Amino acid sequence: MLLGLTRYALKRLARSLVIVSSVLLMVSCASRGTPGGGKYDLDPPKLVSIHPSMNALDVTRLKNIVMLFDENVQLENPSEKVIITPPQKIAPIFTTINRKIKVELRDTLIPNSTYVIDFTDALADMNEKNVLENFVVSFSTGAKIDSMEISGKVLQASDLEPVTGIYVGLHSNLKDSAFVKFPFDRISKTNSKGEFTIRGVTPNKYRLYALKDANRDFKYDSPAEEIAFLDSLVVPSSVAATRVDTLFKSDKKTIDSLVTKSYTRFLPDNIILRSFTSSFKRQFLQKYERPARNQIALYFGAPTEHARVELLHTKPNPDFPLMEERNAQNDTVKYWITDPGILKTDSLQLRVGYIKTDSLNIGRETTDTLKLNFRDFKGGKKNNKDKDKDKEPIRFLGIKTNASGAMDILHTLDIEFEEPVRDFDQKRIVLSHAKDSVLTPVPYTLLTDSLNPRKFKIAYKWKPGENYVLSADSAAFHSYYGLWNNKLEGKFKVKKEEEYGHIFLNIKNFPPNVPAFVELLDKSDKPIRRTKVKDAGALFKYVDPGTYYARLVFDVNNNGRWDTGEYAADRQPEMVYYYNKSLVLKAYFEVEEDWDLTSLPLDKQKLLEITKNKPQQKKTKRQQLEESEKKKQNENNNSSDNNNLNGYPDSTTGRGSRFQ
Repeated sequence: MLLGLTRYALKRLARSLVIVSSVLLMVSCASRGTPGGGKYDLDPPKLVSIHPSMNALDVTRLKNIVMLFDENVQLENPSEKVIITPPQKIAPIFTTINRKIKVELRDTLIPNSTYVIDFTDALADMNEKNVLENFVVSFSTGAKIDSMEISGKVLQASDLEPVTGIYVGLHSNLKDSAFVKFPFDRISKTNSKGEFTIRGVTPNKYRLYALKDANRDFKYDSPAEEIAFLDSLVVPSSVAATRVDTLFKSDKKTIDSLVTKSYTRFLPDNIILRSFTSSFKRQFLQKYERPARNQIALYFGAPTEHARVELLHTKPNPDFPLMEERNAQNDTVKYWITDPGILKTDSLQLRVGYIKTDSLNIGRETTDTLKLNFRDFKGGKKNNKDKDKDKEPIRFLGIKTNASGAMDILHTLDIEFEEPVRDFDQKRIVLSHAKDSVLTPVPYTLLTDSLNPRKFKIAYKWKPGENYVLSADSAAFHSYYGLWNNKLEGKFKVKKEEEYGHIFLNIKNFPPNVPAFVELLDKSDKPIRRTKVKDAGALFKYVDPGTYYARLVFDVNNNGRWDTGEYAADRQPEMVYYYNKSLVLKAYFEVEEDWDLTSLPLDKQKLLEITKNKPQQKKTKRQQLEESEKKKQNENNNSSDNNNLNGYPDSTTGRGSRFQ
């Protein structure tokens, strides 16, 4: 009995020791930094071993690449961040267990090819998240390793924003159709700065492309995909070069010495690709409705040419047209029904002819017959005694104008009616110059809006600092639906010249006979003014004081807007340049600046303050600790200063001064 108890006690003791040992082992392995004030781990993980070996040759049968590091590691979003070239049609599988990373390649290996696995910034240690930057693994299925590289940046063609996460690929097949039919030979992917490096390139001639590949087939098979292409061929090369490296002392802060090192520079390393999306969009009738008794609305999937509409089974009165109104994007069309007879019809049939894109992305004439219904809501019957109480007040025709407050000297006066106006007499709208309480009518030009039949513009050469009145009598205008206007009167004052400034940009290295315009931008990179380039200059008169930026567009087809590119037509998007300084304008001042279009490469032109896609830089543990130490030091210094001041009265009294 005593022996049995002893054995039982020994078993429990042994079990307890195992548990305690396991816990202690887990705690000791949990962090390489010491919570009690020991040194932090500031170094990224180091590679201990790899299979197959780095730059291995004649690797013909391989499924798994296994790497072992000196500490526990992790991969952040490997499917997006880790780049494998040649591109993999079947995505690889990444497995991370403690200090080991396994990459399972599921594609068949291509003979005589150099494979490169670029981990970019995805690999870090488990505890302190120290990133192993630019860790690259390579091997070859042939007898040699191809080591050439090409690098550059991808910018959006319209606004020179860096493009993040777009594939950049090479084709040794120099035919234009290769980009459409075949996957890339070699690829890379841009980082947050829009930068890319394609590694493992063999000496040859290549076509270079960028592709926002939605379906990961590494070819341009949809006009909705963002792309870029280089007009010239790329021929990789290398030259011997030197650079100066800074060596630090053991504290990693104090500079020890500067060392000149030799290295191989791979060219080209400054390529700029300008990305764009084709203007092609599938045209189709997306939706149709009759939102009100007097309206029909058609919604198209893309900007469309004027649709041809015809009301069926009705006899329209020629005095009451079907009035068309379009939005600025030209993809929504509203029709105002003005015919009283058609208005009473609850059910309408409309024949619509328009261009529709077929399965081959070709626009073809098509005709649809639409049925449109509208039913008025009918409430309950009302008591005759409540008739007088329920009389609706007179409802006037709504009119919106900007005739109030301060008027910009360059603006037009806008008038927009709630409904289409049937009888419109320009003489019923009076614009008067107000001086010393005397109103003097002035002649003006009335312009009809090209998209909206309810909107008009009054153009007049305003006199700075003067007062004006816009007026119209009651019932001067009648809509097709029986409404008339109430009396209209709007008073406004044109801003004075001294409230404005002027900006002139003298453009250097501007190619002759190329139509162009310059846009004045606000701090959000939004254009607020536009002017054509004349004699290599751009003048902006009467600009409000503020901080501005400038963008120039080569308007090759002279249509007054930036136009995208088209790969099938071998057409690049129109060129865009940014002025690399801000323009600070004060009231009653003139700013004149010289702008050399070629003084800086495209990727250096746009100022960071108006760049939306600002580069994201992760701080290392070392940087975080240095910032934390600096913050504590500043807090201690401030605390010390406050303590020193506490012992002294107000210096203005002269009492208790430490200088006495």
